[in-house]
Amino acid sequence: MRRVLAGLALLAVAGSPLAGQDANAIVGRSGQVYRSLASMRADFVQTISDRMIGEFDSRGTLIQAGNNRLVMRFTDPDGDLITLDGEHAWIYTPSSAAGQVIRVAIPADPVYGLNVVAWILDRPTERYASTWLRSEVVNGRAADVIRMLPLSPSLPFTEVTVWLDRADALPRKMVIVETTGARRTLELSRLRVNEAVPANTFRFRVPDGVRVIDQ
Repeated sequence: MRRVLAGLALLAVAGSPLAGQDANAIVGRSGQVYRSLASMRADFVQTISDRMIGEFDSRGTLIQAGNNRLVMRFTDPDGDLITLDGEHAWIYTPSSAAGQVIRVAIPADPVYGLNVVAWILDRPTERYASTWLRSEVVNGRAADVIRMLPLSPSLPFTEVTVWLDRADALPRKMVIVETTGARRTLELSRLRVNEAVPANTFRFRVPDGVRVIDQ
């Protein structure tokens, strides 16, 4: 009975018509929380849908410490890896036929090329026109659903919908429509913040015999 009442209370909070309708205030709070973090770690499930090449699902663990230090370790496809070490982005996909490493120089901060969380939460009130859509529960947590349209064409997407947790202001889900037409859905769970992260977490070591291609 207690569990049922708790569930009803959560739904009531999420469905309140008075809550969460100031989109700028909501994303502004999330931006402040994001910029104050020393680190963030989460499990992720990602789906990329492209009408030309189909739909691809992946999952793994994401760790970041600032905009230009991030690692996405994939458990499916097992062994795939994306790393931002502060100077370069390293993309290693042993699951693909090429099985090579792509290295891309990182421009001066802010970095939005591969760090999708930074795309959305670094100075969001300055960079987006935001609209509150609705309340929703994601993985048992009440969230505000916000549609964000970039104010600059420099970002690699045309719109994003983000589910921002009511309690901690962190993102629990993002749907990104990229300029290529692809749609990326990223869902985060088991978020942990401000944990100590060893410096070598973001150091990429090229496997023996693997070719590195600079782009």
